[in-house]
Amino acid sequence: MSDNLVEIENLRIGFPGEDGSLTEAVRGMSFKLGREKLGIVGESGSGKSLTGRALLGVLPPYARVNVDKMSFDDIDLTRTSPGERRALRGGRMGMILQDPKFSLNPVMRVGMQIVEAIRIGDRKMSKRVAREMALATLEAVHIREPERVFSLYPHELSGGMGQRVMIAMMVVREPDLLIADEPTSALDVTVQKQVLSILEELVTRRGMGLIFISHDLRLVSRFCDRVLVMYAGQVVETIRADRLEEAEHPYTRGLLSCLPSIDGPLAPLPVLQREASWLEERP
Repeated sequence: MSDNLVEIENLRIGFPGEDGSLTEAVRGMSFKLGREKLGIVGESGSGKSLTGRALLGVLPPYARVNVDKMSFDDIDLTRTSPGERRALRGGRMGMILQDPKFSLNPVMRVGMQIVEAIRIGDRKMSKRVAREMALATLEAVHIREPERVFSLYPHELSGGMGQRVMIAMMVVREPDLLIADEPTSALDVTVQKQVLSILEELVTRRGMGLIFISHDLRLVSRFCDRVLVMYAGQVVETIRADRLEEAEHPYTRGLLSCLPSIDGPLAPLPVLQREASWLEERP
């Protein structure tokens, strides 16, 4: 049995154009994930979210996916049936999506959506017990008056509260793998710290594997164990999170230099100077 929870080798994701051409959005993505916190950073469109969706099997049907190996806890995901993939997504694998406004059911109260997520994996559980679990989880993600929020519809939530409801829905099942796509982007600093502590506790107590997708390099360097830096659909650098400042690839260095500093100079921040060689596929 492998020590790695996830193994991906040479993942390629393309989308066909109207003229029959194929545009590759992910090119040769390879990585392994243990029971750790792995950060994936890069600009919008670099392929971060697509990689996570491919792992869960939720890409649109017109996407062209090719991969040499994609496994989860020694389960070959390239050979599993759609039903088996759905069962994994409902229990052992979860994903916190970036925008709760498009992820939550607009005509269903948020509390019942969490109850539904709980009972998918245990149909014998009563609605009363599932409701108590849902309320406890809402409280755990620092939502005040969980009873009141339980009965609200998604449009009645603020952006930050909606994001916390999404997090509650995913962590209530305590999955073995959680893919968090910008999970704290709508949260203020205090609540962000509290939510990250919940994810940290799941990783350490339950041995969960976490893929943390973000644009916030400083947050990733403090919270994650390792970092993958993506550019134009491929990984250009892999580095320990606490050594991110020592990154060598010019793209990573460029991203770091664009971060403002309260003690830095008052001059305008530098503009990232791209090089054509960055687009070349890495071995």
